Amino acid sequence: MVEVGKERFEAMVAEALDGLPRELADLMSNVAVTVDHTGGPAGLLGLYRGIPLTRRTTAYAGVLPDQIIIYHRAICAVCRSDLEVAEQVRRTVIHEVGHHFGIDDARLRELGW
Repeated sequence: MVEVGKERFEAMVAEALDGLPRELADLMSNVAVTVDHTGGPAGLLGLYRGIPLTRRTTAYAGVLPDQIIIYHRAICAVCRSDLEVAEQVRRTVIHEVGHHFGIDDARLRELGW
């Protein structure tokens, strides 16, 4: 396990989001990305909660934002260096953003995420 401070970890998440292609970032809608610095569910590095863009209809209104949660301690637990943490954060952010766009786990694995 590698130790990465809260501020540095949050900066890694921000860098991963800033690294998304502009065309995709512009399409993200009503989603909040947060960092959980405590534990998180066993085996999860990140989690998407919400209604994917592909399932939203004209009746989609007045709902709380979707949420992407990135689990700080879980990611640090599977990494051995700051560089590995940054790469795993990037992969996790992309994976969870994929869910926001309606891509399931099986397809994300096929795509290498």
